[in-house]
Amino acid sequence: MVENTKCECGHNNPVGTILCEYCGKPLQQEVIEKSSIENEMRYEGAARRSQQSVMSLFDRVWAFFSSVKVAISLIVITLVLSSVGTIFPQEEFVGAASKELFYQQEYGWWGTIFYQLGLSKMYSQWWFASLIAMIGISLVICSLDRVVPLYKALKGQKVIKNIEFMKRQRIHVAAEVARDEEESKLAELEQQLKKHHYHIQRDGKAILAEKGRFSRWGPYINHIGLIIFLFGILLRFIPGWNIDSFVNLVEGETKRVPQTQYYVKNEKTVAEYYRPEELPPAMRSGGGAVIKKYQTDAVLLKKVPGSNEMKEVTRHNIQVNDPLTYEGLNLLQSDFQPQQLRGIKLGITDKNTNQSKGQFTVVFHDISLNQVYQVGDLKVRMEEYYPDFAIENQRPITKSQEPNKPAFIFTIQNPDGKKEKSWVISGERLPDPEGNQYGIDLAGFDLANQTGLMVRAEKSLWVYLIGGIIFMIGVTMGSYWQHRRVWARVEDGVLYIGAHTNKNWFALRRELEMVGKPIGQVFGLVENEKE
Repeated sequence: MVENTKCECGHNNPVGTILCEYCGKPLQQEVIEKSSIENEMRYEGAARRSQQSVMSLFDRVWAFFSSVKVAISLIVITLVLSSVGTIFPQEEFVGAASKELFYQQEYGWWGTIFYQLGLSKMYSQWWFASLIAMIGISLVICSLDRVVPLYKALKGQKVIKNIEFMKRQRIHVAAEVARDEEESKLAELEQQLKKHHYHIQRDGKAILAEKGRFSRWGPYINHIGLIIFLFGILLRFIPGWNIDSFVNLVEGETKRVPQTQYYVKNEKTVAEYYRPEELPPAMRSGGGAVIKKYQTDAVLLKKVPGSNEMKEVTRHNIQVNDPLTYEGLNLLQSDFQPQQLRGIKLGITDKNTNQSKGQFTVVFHDISLNQVYQVGDLKVRMEEYYPDFAIENQRPITKSQEPNKPAFIFTIQNPDGKKEKSWVISGERLPDPEGNQYGIDLAGFDLANQTGLMVRAEKSLWVYLIGGIIFMIGVTMGSYWQHRRVWARVEDGVLYIGAHTNKNWFALRRELEMVGKPIGQVFGLVENEKE
């Protein structure tokens, strides 16, 4: 059955229209039975796509996301999950090598569930990004579903309105007017409304007075700001767009900056202390050293395409509150550890003569397999390296890449070309293979200062800023102004007035009373109850 949406005024309305686009007369039976049409005036009674009776698959999806209840539900679900994600620390803040073991040992059964459900890295999960995207889609569709019909209705609104439309406004009045005073009363009413800054449209014996229409767009401008803000959040899922990490480097070490194409080299790390004479008397008695400055002489590097060579991008002496900054990437001084283990010194002894052949230094951050060390007339080649040595299934493994228990397999070659292998394991002394002429022993440690640098990058800040500014503009528009309209029409010796505002009804009622007094018309304003 085709719905008849033709009004008695002769205007053909789109299917789903509640109030006639031309004269405002209620079209649907349930609305006709109401004494007030305030709810229907929210979107001018216009037909919305989400309220069509016959829908395609696209229309059903549109109707789902256009629901305010759905939008609120998505926001609540996201807020609840975000809160759950803060119960235990996220993986990025856990330093343990085995994340699963950490949660199990620290938080027991709940920690295991937390890890297995993926809540330990919630804010980088695809389903969390999907929730954010769905909120954004809901905001877009909610806005378009309402703002387009509202804009069309307000742009094309007519001056002459149906008497039923005016009588069903929340504030309305009907006053008898003498035939010879009709024109003068309308003219006086028009002048008084102009004094209250209303924009006036006149059509015969009908007036439409309006002001503050722009405030109706406030909520939709809010939505634009929120959509931009959510877009900024989604940008964080792009690798390198948002970085909140940490990197430790001993002097001379080069490491890759997490989530970027850059490398950072620690050329030198120093700590400067105040001399006693530089301190106030009250601080001299403590006896302890007072730090004056931490500084890391850092170089930011980038690989040359097609080779393993590095080229310098920039350099900076990083101090507290004076980071190295490059294209949105910030390296901040955060930690300082003096005299940290950088490597070990190994000595070679000829067991036949018990004479030292010399020493060589293995620097942990500069190890490569088949690396050759020249010790006197001997060549020492590193065959295998296990930073965190352990035995598993009768085979050597490394539990992590940190040099907690380094182990090495070296091949020693004498001038005659004879080769022999030796094991060196930290904390253990293994007998050399039978027949080996040379022994390798620990001769000392290579110590150096270590710096800790925070790595920060937040490229979405400008997106958040723009979204926030637009959001506040919308809040201001919607909070401090109201869209007020007054319809007046003389019909059969009766002056009908209907008034509507999107908020602050008391102020509108008081304003209309002020409008009526100067023209000698005391309006007995009637206020319909909201239904």
